[in-house]
Order: sequence, then structure tokens, then C-alpha cells
Amino acid sequence: MKPQSTLFKRWLGSLCLCLATLPTLAQNVQLTVQDENSAPLPGVNVVIQGTSQGTTTDAAGQASINAPSDATLLLTFIGYAREEVAVDGRTSIEVQMQPDLSELQEVVVIGSRNQNRTVTETPVPVDVIPLQDVVEGAPQVEISQILNYVAPSFSSNRQTIADGTDHVDPASLRGLGVDHVLVLINGKRRHPSSLVNVNGSVGRGSVGTDLNAIPAAAIERIEVLRDGAAAQYGSDAIAGVINIVLKETTDKLFFSATAGQQYEGDGEVAQFNTNYGFKVGDRGFINLTGQYQYRGRTDRAGEWTGSVYRTDWDGESPSVYAENFMAGDLSPFDVGRRLNQEQADAINSANAITNNLTEAEEEALINQNGGRRAFSMIVGQSEAVNASAMLNSAFEVSENHEFYLFGGMSARRGLATGFYRLPNQTRTLTSVYPNGFLPEINSNIFDASLSGGLRGNVGQWYADFSHTYGTNSFDFLITNTSNASLGNSTPTSFNAGGFRFQQNTTNVDFSRYFDDALGAGVNVAFGGEYRVENYEIVAGEEASYRNYGVVNLVDSVGGVPFVNDQASTNIFYDRPGGSQVFPGFQPANELQQSRSTVAGYADVELNFTEDFFLDAAIRFENYTDFGSTFNWKLAGRFAATDNLAFRAGISTGFRAPSLPQRYFNNTSTIFTLQDGVNVPNEVGTFRNDSRVAQLFGIPSLTNESSFNLSAGVIWNVAENFDVTIDAYRINVDDRVVLTSQFSAGSSEEIADILASVNAGRAQLFTNAIDTRTQGIDVIADYTTDLGEGSLKATLGANFTDTDVTNVDIPETLQADPEAFFDREERGRFEDAIPQSKVSLLLDYRLNRFVANVFFVRFGEVYARTQDIATDAEGNEILDSNGNPVFVDQRFAPKVITNASIGYNITDNINLTLGASNLFDVYPDENREEFRSGERFVYSRRATQFGFNGGYYFARLNVTI
Repeated sequence: MKPQSTLFKRWLGSLCLCLATLPTLAQNVQLTVQDENSAPLPGVNVVIQGTSQGTTTDAAGQASINAPSDATLLLTFIGYAREEVAVDGRTSIEVQMQPDLSELQEVVVIGSRNQNRTVTETPVPVDVIPLQDVVEGAPQVEISQILNYVAPSFSSNRQTIADGTDHVDPASLRGLGVDHVLVLINGKRRHPSSLVNVNGSVGRGSVGTDLNAIPAAAIERIEVLRDGAAAQYGSDAIAGVINIVLKETTDKLFFSATAGQQYEGDGEVAQFNTNYGFKVGDRGFINLTGQYQYRGRTDRAGEWTGSVYRTDWDGESPSVYAENFMAGDLSPFDVGRRLNQEQADAINSANAITNNLTEAEEEALINQNGGRRAFSMIVGQSEAVNASAMLNSAFEVSENHEFYLFGGMSARRGLATGFYRLPNQTRTLTSVYPNGFLPEINSNIFDASLSGGLRGNVGQWYADFSHTYGTNSFDFLITNTSNASLGNSTPTSFNAGGFRFQQNTTNVDFSRYFDDALGAGVNVAFGGEYRVENYEIVAGEEASYRNYGVVNLVDSVGGVPFVNDQASTNIFYDRPGGSQVFPGFQPANELQQSRSTVAGYADVELNFTEDFFLDAAIRFENYTDFGSTFNWKLAGRFAATDNLAFRAGISTGFRAPSLPQRYFNNTSTIFTLQDGVNVPNEVGTFRNDSRVAQLFGIPSLTNESSFNLSAGVIWNVAENFDVTIDAYRINVDDRVVLTSQFSAGSSEEIADILASVNAGRAQLFTNAIDTRTQGIDVIADYTTDLGEGSLKATLGANFTDTDVTNVDIPETLQADPEAFFDREERGRFEDAIPQSKVSLLLDYRLNRFVANVFFVRFGEVYARTQDIATDAEGNEILDSNGNPVFVDQRFAPKVITNASIGYNITDNINLTLGASNLFDVYPDENREEFRSGERFVYSRRATQFGFNGGYYFARLNVTI
């Protein structure tokens, strides 16, 4: 296969050739839109009829759009009658819109290939979020966090103590997977992150899109399609599509500065945005955005309650002190479980550093070195410094064609930490770190994309030819750490390697509306796509992964033979090797793998009458790594009256397994909760095509497949009040999961493989489960005059439920199903994110004042464990059916209140003050048995809205 750079150059060359041989676009049209009182109307949607090209008016009611001289502009705005305006060669047009509160709708680009559809006219639900209002007044500054509050069906929360996932927020739609939502920019596929989530967080085993790499100030609006759309847009669109539409404004400079911090005094935020657009010639434009953002760390850990310097064991958890034994066929926890008290005492004696300390002497030493809080952890959001830039542009080529170019880049540095290494642990070199150390994970993330294309009329068809290139890299620098096997000569920082991902996508799309066909017209669209993806793992420096220690052959500890040992000899290292908290990638992990896919689709919309239409779509795709898939969709809308309409859809969908899921492999330290104690395990993640996978009977990855049903009603209750209600059911088969961790068992070959990578356990990616997700979305909008001002109220709600309906366990592991897909893993799919979210936005505008209050109720979540509840005598507790009762925890629903008030100092300057989580609400605290010595006051396994607490901010917006 040709290198990616060569392919990209060839495709870019072909694109330039097409540009040179085709004629070009129209003029730049300046619009001024006013209401019936000649006041400017901001937020009016403007679309060139019959195309996907559109924009939105700014705060002054003005917009700029490149349109052919004979084009018709469609203007829509909630509460106003739509306007169809002929350009007729004009470059400056003034429009006065008239009130019509029955027109509660906005034109959207996604959801239907007919580009004249509005929000309530689409056969499936679509949310339109005007980002300009959010950037000016909302507390959140990152896209994933903005959507988490304003889109009820969207969920995203920052993770903690989860390695790379601390730096890229997992996000989901309608309770489905992180990788079940397709992200587009200006209608073009966005590349995913190179990071695969392998630690114990929400979204474990998935690869998502880094939304926070896109500066919010560059965005005109975000369209969220809440329905299966794989037949229209391809892989990943099982739960829906997020389309980010970039700004096209010209001759305006926008600047904003935000400062804020958490009530606790940490988590400082400083963000600066600049957006400016200018004309190119008479008809083209370039819009540029720059952003700098600093996000400080937060820490909500408690004081460590366990021993720090003393090593005499507590009589309950000998496995804690056996953590240094890296067995070829045993994890540290397995070693601990095979020890009796005499053996544990022998380990503690052998490892003792200050074993002769009394409890009082230890406490005095702890206080002398900063107190117990100094020996805990940092549990909260990671630090991030992010600089990004975005470009959006279009240039005239002829009267009926335009060349467009958009893209951007982002560079982010992140800082997170892991578990504190205490001085009484043999992982700690007290000669280097006398008081132990808190290892740090520094991330360096680079993200870039560029899309270019030519669109316009080809005969009576509207055509769009484009190519999109995207890349993401993720590198790890581990600091304040050590390679314990090197002893005193260990470095304290290591380059641990990282990932690379590249994606090249070429699209050609045609559409045409036959207005005199059938009853009320037929819209026909078809096209094709060719995509090439490349994934790479880069090794770290040798000391980041190698164990330099002495290998001991032992069959006893402290002279006491192992209990129930399967072998006469066990291989242990003196100390763990590699950089602690995150061992580096080894040369054996390195790879560079590619695949390609070719796809074709057709989409036909049949308008039988003005009140009834059907949309049918089919799509065929062929992947070089797993084969072909065919999918279809049928959706329709029927308006029973002027105020009541029904819509429904039925479709199949698919998601191709990502290259990281197929090829990712490494060894890492993963802490798992065992009997209330976080125990470190060296876990090897093996490739899906590895020898380990073959020995366990795990087949090659194939695509996930889905079956979607949806039905909804659109009801204009009154002139200023409309409601949409949509129900859905989504069955997904053969979902790709990262298995639970399992050991070699009786296989000597697997034991040898695990030993070769210093791992005690293994986990792999496989198509293992089927799920059923069902729920209801409700959106209600109400606008009214209130006093001298106007009030807009928006109620949004999502209720969803996901069940794992089947687990396909390999024959080799059927004797121990929990070792393949345990209760905790099942819980991440079923109840680790809120099963309901209800929001109410109240926006009031009076003269120069803008005030809003935003209530969000995050539903309950659960944290599942493997631990069985016992009574006071230590007996297992059983339910009425004789099944064990597990020690799970429910976290109750909470209501978060955001509030802000803005004042327009002048027509061009706005100052906003506000708070997120105004009343400083926290989730329920962990029960005592889940706190791990008070380090985890709040759960990191099940997340509702995070646990940072209240946040206040100030923002200055300037438009010139």
C-alpha cells in the first residue's frame, strides 16, 4: 500500500485538476435581516435553496453568503414566517421578516438529503444549537461540556485516574457507545482520536472523537441528529450524527475572554477567543478563529488513612503487600490470594523499611512530611493547555461553482496523575523518593484536519466533490516516576511512546429536486466515498518499558510453601520494571496498519403531498479488513393538521471496528477494586489477531450491526408553544468490547506469553455482546412577552435504558464467565451514565440585559462490583431466588443550576457574570468500602456530572 503522504498528494493533485477544469461560483451576498419593527434579527437561518450551503445572521442581523446570481435564499426563524428571497444578481439585500408563531422551525443540513427541510419537517429528530449564544453566555468553554448541558440525549464527563482518558472526554448519545455517534464538520466526516480507552472508565474499549479540539468560537451552530443514520452517512452513525457548522461571517471581529475557577479555589479557567472574517475579491470569504485555553487541575481526594511508613500488615489484605511480585502466570492479586497470614507476615518483614516504628512514631513522621493529605492522590480533572485555530473559506470559480476549504489544528498539553506510591511499598525506591511519590502522566496531543472541495451545478444537478484529511497523535511523557528495577540509577522521567492516526476521505455527492414529479416533488441524491485509515503505535525509550531486575525462581515465601500452587516453581521479578503509572510501549508493540473502504449510497425522498413524504436510503460499503455491509433506512412524516404531525423511521446500521480496537497492544498497571482494596495488576492488552486471542478462541473482529426503530409527534400546542416527543429502540449486535482481565489458567503457552511482557493478566477486544437500548426524547419550546422583555423557555428530557441481552463467551472461558465479561464491565454499558436527563432553560431579555437560568437534573447511576454482600457472621447474603446479592452502590439523581446575567455595555461590548453548579452540588459520596483509604470520596467508575462542585466565571465579549 502507498504511504499516506503519497496518497494524499495524489488526491490533492486530482482535486486541483478538477478545480482547474470546472467553472466557478457566484457573488458574495450581504444580508440584513430585521423584524417587523426594523430591529435586527440575530440567529436567522439562511440556506441556498436546493443546497447544503447556509449561514446564520449575527447579533446585528447581518450575514454573508456566497450564492449564484440566480439563486433563491430560504430564511427561517422561530416565530417568523419563512421568506424566499431571489438574489437576482444583487450583492446587498435587506429583508424584513413578519411574525408567524406557527413557524417554530429552523433549516438544517442533516437528517434529510433534501436541504430545504426544517427542524420540524425532518422525518427524524434534529436539535439545532446556536453556538454564538452559548459562547457569549454559558459557563462551559469546551464543546463536549457545552453539549452535555444543552443536549439532553448527549452525555460526556471528564474522567480521572484513567491514563489517557483523563485528557480526552468520552461522549455518548442516547446511552450508546462513545463510538456510536458520527461527527461531521460542514457535513464532512471528522476523524476520530488515536486514543483507545482501555482503563476502567465510561467508554472502556472504545475510540471517540476529540470534540474539544474544535474551538467553540469558530462554530455557527451544532446540529444533533438523534436517529440511526448509517445508511445515509456510513459507519459510527448508529446513535446519531453531530454536524458542526462553521462560521462564514465577514467584516466582523469577535473577541471573548473568560476567567473563572471552582468554588474550592482550584480548576482555574482562562480562555481567549478571536474570530475574524474578510472578503476575498467580490465573492469569496475567509473566516479565521484562534483560541487559547488553560484549564487547571481539581482535587477532591480525601486524606489517606492507611499506613505510610510501617509495613506490618492489617490482618485483612495481604494482597496489598504482595503487589511487587510480577508472576508469569499470576497477577499480584492472585499471589496475595494464595498467601496465608504467615506468608504475608514474611513478605512484610522482608519488605520492611521502617518496620520498627510504632504507630505514634509513624504518625509523627507523617505529620513532619506534610500530613496524611500529602500521601493521598489528586482525584479530579486533569490540567490542560490547549491552543487551536480554525479556517473556513469559499472562493468563486465561476457563476455556478465554488471552491471551499476548511480545517484547523489543535495542540494540547495535559497533566494527570495516578496512584500514590507509598514509601512502604517495594515499588518505591526510598533512596530516590524517601516519602514516596505521585507519578505524573503528561500528554501531548496534536490534532489537525483539512477539507477541500468543489460544489455547484452540473447541468440541473447539484454536485459536491471533496477530499478530507485528518490526523491525531497522542504521546505520553511520564514524570516524577521511576523504573524500580534500575535501583538508584533510575531516571525520573520517561518518553513512553504513543499513537498516530490518519484518515483520508474522498466524497462525491449529487442531488436534484424534481418539483413537478410525483405529487409534490421528488428529491434524489446519490454518491460515493473512498476512505483510507492508518494507525500507528510508537515505542517509548527502553527504560520506560524494560525490567532490569533479577529474576528469582521461588516456590515459597519466607520459607512457607505456596498454598494450592499449580507449579513447583514460580518466576518473580524483584521489582516491577518500566515507568511506574504507565509503562512505555515496547518495540514489540510497534505497528503501522492500514485499511481502506469504498462506499456508495442512494437517497430518494418522495413527496406524495405537501403533508406526507417518505425518505428511503440504501448504502453499500466494503472494508479491506472485514468485508462488506449493506444497510437501509426508511423514514417518513405525515402532517395530520397544520399543528400536528407524526414522523417515524426504521433502519439498519453498522459500525466498523476501529483500527485501534483491532491492533492496540501494550502492558499497563491497572488498579482494580478487590474486596474493597484497589490492587495493582500488570495487564497485557493483546491484539485481536494475536496468539493469545487464538488460544482463547477469540475470532477476528467484524462489524457491529444495528436495527433502529423510532416514532415521534410534532405538536404546535399554541402559537408560541410547540412540543416534540420521540421514542426509539436500538438493538446492536456483536458490539466490540474490551474483555475483563483473565489469567493463563492451565495454559503454559499463555503463561509464557504473559511473562514475556511482564503481565499477570490479559484482556482483548472481541465482538462479545448484544444490547438493547430504548427510550424517549422530549423537547418543548415556549416564547412569550413578559413585562417589557421577552422570555424563552426550553424543556428537554431524555429517558433511556440499555440492557445487555447476550454475551458470546468463548468455549475456553465458559467455565468462568465473569473472567470474560464481569459485572463491573456490564454495568458500564447498562447504568454507569445517567439513565435520564431533564433540563429547563429560561432566557429573559430586557433592553440591554440578558439573563438565563438553566436547571439540569442528572438521573441516577450505579457502580457495580464483584463483591458479594455478607452478614455480620460473614455469610453470603442471597435474594429470594437464591442468587447472591452484590455490593453495588446507587447514586441518587441531582439537580444542577447554572445562572448568568449579561449586560450590553454598548452595541459591541457585552459583559457576562455567572456560575455553573450555582449551589455547589456534589454527587453522593462513595460508601466506606469503595473509598480505598479515603482516596476516592466520589466514584470514578459511574459519573453523572463530575465532582468539581460550583464554578463561577466572568466573560467579556467584543464585536467590532
